Amino acid sequence: MSTLSVVSWNINSVRLRAPRVVDFLNRHQPDVLCLQEIKCREAQFPSSVFTDAGYPYFQVVGQKGLHGVATISRIPIEPVEPPEFCGLGHARIAACKVGGFELHNIYLPAGGDEPDPEINDKFAHKLDFLERMEKVYGAYDRDTPLIVVGDLNIAPQEHDVWSHKQLLKVVSHTPVETDAMARIIDAGAFCDLARREHPPEEKLYTWWSYRARDWEASNRGRRLDHIWANPAAEPKAISGSYKIYKEERGGEKPSDHAPVQMTFSRG
Repeated sequence: MSTLSVVSWNINSVRLRAPRVVDFLNRHQPDVLCLQEIKCREAQFPSSVFTDAGYPYFQVVGQKGLHGVATISRIPIEPVEPPEFCGLGHARIAACKVGGFELHNIYLPAGGDEPDPEINDKFAHKLDFLERMEKVYGAYDRDTPLIVVGDLNIAPQEHDVWSHKQLLKVVSHTPVETDAMARIIDAGAFCDLARREHPPEEKLYTWWSYRARDWEASNRGRRLDHIWANPAAEPKAISGSYKIYKEERGGEKPSDHAPVQMTFSRG
């Protein structure tokens, strides 16, 4: 059976962590790697190290010092016009066709510290971004297999955070954010593949703060990184293939995010 394995990883500076990424690719050999927060312009992207590792196809959407996404593949990709979610011209989405799927690689705004759009422009931008996603995906073609991945900066369910009660007023888990994400999933008829594979009562995290002295011991994580599939793509998602590579949060100079993976049938 022909398959397509897709990994999403907020790398928090691709130039700083390119050796780690190449090591990951060498060990796990995904077909496609979607990076977020690459923090460089297109011309600064270290493409040669990935080409040397057997990943010669790229779609890089960069910005000086901030944001940025990149889709790296060992099979051909065809860029397509991305949806307009941002509204501010940030480098936050790459869209392409690969392996018979449309693939959207998204870095959703974090939203700052204060969950009040009246006093926090960053949070207002996040809510606007979410509203645009709901409208666009609500009208999207459901007959084309669509995979949406990325650091969406929202932990939507109770057990996607270490303490539901304590984080209800913390950006990434406030009701206004989680309700907005639920509306997007409903509008696009998406399947949240992590929760298809793991029951809602199971704790799942993909991000652990740098602030923790021992992130693994305290385990105060959040599930901010997502893989969704629309009705045409969800049946192709292979059961048992969802992975969180938690070990990548450790080691030398890690990102604060772990990679997540899902494998799809191309048949």
